[in-house]
Amino acid sequence: QVQFMESGGGLVQPGGSLKLSCSASGLRVDTVTIGWFRQAPGKERTKISCLSTMISARTVNIREGRYTTSRTPDINAVYLEVHDLRPEDTGVYYCAATSNRDCAGNMHYWGKGTLVTVSS
Repeated sequence: QVQFMESGGGLVQPGGSLKLSCSASGLRVDTVTIGWFRQAPGKERTKISCLSTMISARTVNIREGRYTTSRTPDINAVYLEVHDLRPEDTGVYYCAATSNRDCAGNMHYWGKGTLVTVSS
């Protein structure tokens, strides 16, 4: 049974940074396409980042804009660090995965999410 456990959410001030963790069981994070999604209040869930199976390196650390996504297979976990937090970053953050090779399709496995609130 595939399970994800997200953690690291909470109340943070604008301008700060936050690192979210996703601990996986039932699959290996370096053998699936895995990503982070956010659902803001009253809005649809959107993709923030994704690591496809086409990334050959086992340990990955990629920064794109304000987001750093990393993968640590040795402890079967992925992380999302959000820099320069803004109120619009508020929402529930989910870890999700699929056996598909790329990030274009739907995810099949989802965690329960962790809530991030950005407010002064």
